[in-house]
Amino acid sequence: MGEAIHLELRFSNLARTEYTVTSPKSQEYNCFAWVAGDRERWWQPTPEDEFYWVEGVPRSETLSAYIQAYQTLGYTSCESEILETGYEKIALYVDDRGVPVHAAKQLPNGKWSSKLGWLEDIEHELEGLIGERYGKVGQILKRVS
Repeated sequence: MGEAIHLELRFSNLARTEYTVTSPKSQEYNCFAWVAGDRERWWQPTPEDEFYWVEGVPRSETLSAYIQAYQTLGYTSCESEILETGYEKIALYVDDRGVPVHAAKQLPNGKWSSKLGWLEDIEHELEGLIGERYGKVGQILKRVS
């Protein structure tokens, strides 16, 4: 089974949008670390300290906690996913209960980049990952480049 079919079976919107695989599979980091520029740790606010989490930020899987974590890196809430010169943007996807399940970062060309769990990194359209597995975009954050 080719990479494209493999990913499209997991993320059905990818079949209807443009995307490109940009790296091989890796288990060293996840999407939440990827958008923070960390390729060496798995970011997740589990209560048992199993994974890395930002010190001083509540260890709860809530949108508020994730936003606080990225605020420590200079991000602030933003209303638009449109590319803005001089800013870096990230998108936090949430499930139907509002729990963060994925994060993507915007590239200079306006597309988005994601680490798909233990799978590959891809360049994609923001809508490409909306669906059953990653829910919907719950918050866009931005910071000065």
